[in-house]
Amino acid sequence: MHKKTDIQHQISSGNAKADGFYHTVEWLITAFAGTLVFIFFHMQVYRIPTGSMADTLRGAHFRLRCRQCGYRYDYDFRQDVYRMSENVTPRQELPLLPTPPRCPSCGYFEPKVRISGGKVYVQQGDRVLPGKLQTVFKGDQIFVLKCIYQFIEPKRWDVIVFKNPLEPKINYIKRLIAGPGETVQIIDGNVFINGQIARKPAKVQDELWMPIYDNDFRPVRPDEQGFNGRSWRQPFENRPGSRWELETDRRSVFALNDNSQAVHRVRYNPQAGNDFRATYAYDDPDKYRFMPVCSDLMLRCYVEIESDSAFGVRLSKYGRAYEGWVYANGRAEIVRVEADGQTETLAQGQTLVPTAPVRFRFANADHLLRLEYGSFRLTYDLGAEPEAVGTHRDIPPEVELAASGAVRLDHIGLFRDIYYITDNARRATENDPLALGPDEYFVCGDNSPYSFDSRLWDEPGRGNNGREYRPGIVPRDFLVGKAVFVHWPGGWRFNKEPLRWIPSPDGMKLIYGGN
Repeated sequence: MHKKTDIQHQISSGNAKADGFYHTVEWLITAFAGTLVFIFFHMQVYRIPTGSMADTLRGAHFRLRCRQCGYRYDYDFRQDVYRMSENVTPRQELPLLPTPPRCPSCGYFEPKVRISGGKVYVQQGDRVLPGKLQTVFKGDQIFVLKCIYQFIEPKRWDVIVFKNPLEPKINYIKRLIAGPGETVQIIDGNVFINGQIARKPAKVQDELWMPIYDNDFRPVRPDEQGFNGRSWRQPFENRPGSRWELETDRRSVFALNDNSQAVHRVRYNPQAGNDFRATYAYDDPDKYRFMPVCSDLMLRCYVEIESDSAFGVRLSKYGRAYEGWVYANGRAEIVRVEADGQTETLAQGQTLVPTAPVRFRFANADHLLRLEYGSFRLTYDLGAEPEAVGTHRDIPPEVELAASGAVRLDHIGLFRDIYYITDNARRATENDPLALGPDEYFVCGDNSPYSFDSRLWDEPGRGNNGREYRPGIVPRDFLVGKAVFVHWPGGWRFNKEPLRWIPSPDGMKLIYGGN
């Protein structure tokens, strides 16, 4: 003990404040040095070059706000359209070319840009208005944890950086779908491993929901003809005899007040709003009509249920309908509805129903039904095999809101799941499964229509010493690391030096992967 006291006296100046300052500076320098060493040896900063992982991770892009409803979304900046070299982000603002983007919520197409006499105009209905040039934002900058896969196995749904098998000097970033010893198939947009559906972890799933309609964002000029080629009308419509009020004192609120205890229904009409195709607001709308229909859906709202009332949501897939219900007495259930109207209870539970609005979500994704009411969760597994949810049929899904009694809904939103497209795929389809060997991985981009990945690679990979890898796989030797954090989302750029690019804090986020 005496020896320890002597050592303490040797490093003390006798001035408590000076000692405190000295130790604080010493700690900061040590922490800074340790951070530099960690980043140098274990972390890599990586700039997202393209939109193949949008909207999770963005390459160079425009940030738009719908001039009708105010919904914010991103749109791809393609250098080839503007006759620029790859990986170039221009300093000047640019017009939107070539195809006007479409709002992912209200379906409004931005007016086409016209340039005359050095000025920019847009044609909006029968009016010619001054146009607006748009800032091009750089791709997101991320931290990649290097070398991690030398110590642990990559997990399905990780976002990974790897050397492009076709051009090993170039790094790619995609989501890991399958690994060594697994047989992978993509069937109707879903991933199947060894004949069983691969479900996404909850945080990954939440990242990959894509908007179809958000009732909080209503157009200010609905009579214009720019909404999917027509004027806008509310896509949620009362069924015959239903008494929902869809236009209340608050525009975003739906309300039902009925004493008959009858169930009143509102359906989503895809002919009035955005349909269920696997489209991306980030991409060129010219391709939308070729996209397949996605029937893995989720409806979200905030619901206020009064006494002796109930609220539910219906989602259908391949003609089979499922409903999630919450009752004022706290009972919650998931039911299957047969064609003749008969119901079968699949799962049930008990929760508390407060008087205040509560977030409600009902989803059918990856063959799993999930009902959420506040912190309460209720799920039902429809089965893991491809045929467990019925035979794949080109029947559009149906979405309905249903209630009895007195119910108010707010913040109503309809979303679809990610859909991995197999058009032109060379492998890993329903009829052409891909069996992976040792140290082989299969990857896909989140922006499936615009991702060149394991589905499409048509040449063998190039390894060291002339070694070749079979097409469609990423060898273990080519793994660089795991993407973990967006630390510098495509930043704002000021026109004047020295302020150039500064980060946009609202886009900083963790990058979720496998559990």
